[in-house]
Amino acid sequence: MLRRTLPRALSSASSSLHGVPLDATSINANVRAAEYAVRGNVLERSMELQRRMAAGEMLPFNKFVPCNIGNPHALLQLPLSFHRDVLALCISPHLATDHPSAFNTDAVERAQKYATGMGGGVGSYTNSQGILAVREEISAFITERDGHPAYADRIYLTNGASEGVRMLLTCLLRGGELRDGLLTPIPQYPLYSASLTLLGGTLVPYHLNESAEWGVQMENLAEALATARGNGVEVRGIAVINPGNPTGNILAEGQIRDIIQMAVDNKLVILADEVYQSNVWKEGASFSSFKKVACDMGYKGEDGDERLQLVSFHSTSKGYFGECGLRGGYMEVHGIGPEVRAELYKLASLSLCSNTIGQLAMGMMVNPPRPGDPSYQTFEQERGDILSSLRRRSMMVHEALNEMEGITCNKADGALYAFPRIRLSNKAKEAAAAKGIPADEYYCLKILDETGIILVPGSGFGQEEGTLHFRTTFLPSEDTMEETLRILASAHAKFMDDHRD
Repeated sequence: MLRRTLPRALSSASSSLHGVPLDATSINANVRAAEYAVRGNVLERSMELQRRMAAGEMLPFNKFVPCNIGNPHALLQLPLSFHRDVLALCISPHLATDHPSAFNTDAVERAQKYATGMGGGVGSYTNSQGILAVREEISAFITERDGHPAYADRIYLTNGASEGVRMLLTCLLRGGELRDGLLTPIPQYPLYSASLTLLGGTLVPYHLNESAEWGVQMENLAEALATARGNGVEVRGIAVINPGNPTGNILAEGQIRDIIQMAVDNKLVILADEVYQSNVWKEGASFSSFKKVACDMGYKGEDGDERLQLVSFHSTSKGYFGECGLRGGYMEVHGIGPEVRAELYKLASLSLCSNTIGQLAMGMMVNPPRPGDPSYQTFEQERGDILSSLRRRSMMVHEALNEMEGITCNKADGALYAFPRIRLSNKAKEAAAAKGIPADEYYCLKILDETGIILVPGSGFGQEEGTLHFRTTFLPSEDTMEETLRILASAHAKFMDDHRD
């Protein structure tokens, strides 16, 4: 009987080294360190309470209201008819012949166009950069929006905007002994802080000014950059969220120009997170993209002109569309040379392609029915109803929060959130410290236990030292939102009474 023997080198190594199982002590330390407050301790507590309620335990409330995350359809926002019809026809093409009267002709034609572009249908891999027909729709949308040309080969379809941000940061942050950093607004969406932690980057905070409607102050930005570089951090880019999450601020074109010029002067890549561009509530305000302002300033982004490097992100998850679960998104690169674009393509190809349903949803979001199309009137009515209701809810939340003791809240000029400041007593802060948690998290947990309303503590987004906040969406339906605010006001008053010094 032949006997297998290990090579001497392997046998020797095995005798001196032992395998390390994957456990809490051996997992990548960056994974342990990364935090994502939107799905953090308060949400975990809500899931525990949901299990207890499902087991028959009586709680002080009879339903949960998830105001912690921008997830419109989970809060019963209705999908748009045209978009779901086209998706149905793409998934099951036989529906067009089996039920010809059920679909408008423009929906059938759009599905046929996508089928031709995909070749093998929604179950097939696509080009790693995304379906060309959809990228052409996106480039046409950007061109129409900005008045400057956009190109399909500069667009990468992604599984939501978040994947695009992670891809770009993966290319930007070099790791190892290098201390690469990203200027990041505070408060910020925790995608940025968590991704920087995972990738070994350094978060360089620049604070938004709450007393000036959460505006960007260029002197603060310049100081943050100079301080970081003085401390040995190689600041490689700046993240900008416009309209803001969690703050709801909208950048004026003058502020955008200042940020662009600072990026040019300091060789910073701009990451423009513009997923809320359809959510503008302030009377007279409008959204201007970084791409538009850059081109207006003469930074056209053509190959060979890398004075400004800009990457813009958009998503199907927000706006009036709200299709979070379909995971559609794109990033457009501007002033990024062909060599880096090739590396981005390689990075995209590691996942083969983004999901086809999300790609198609992105195409329909940027290219909805037009005047004269059979589906246009229904689409325009559905979109208008969603946006006008969101505007009313944003005002409802702002007014109700400002009537509560110890709370002040700026108007949400855009996006889907309010980010009120809350002033808590020393007694409340001491109770939080005794539990080893931030005071705003203690407040959110108490509100959850009393009401079932799920909020996110401001400490998860970052905030100016000495201040406390929480974030809430205004996505529940108007009736539910009105009831939720009444319940929150009552629970808040009880919390304040229970914690008076």
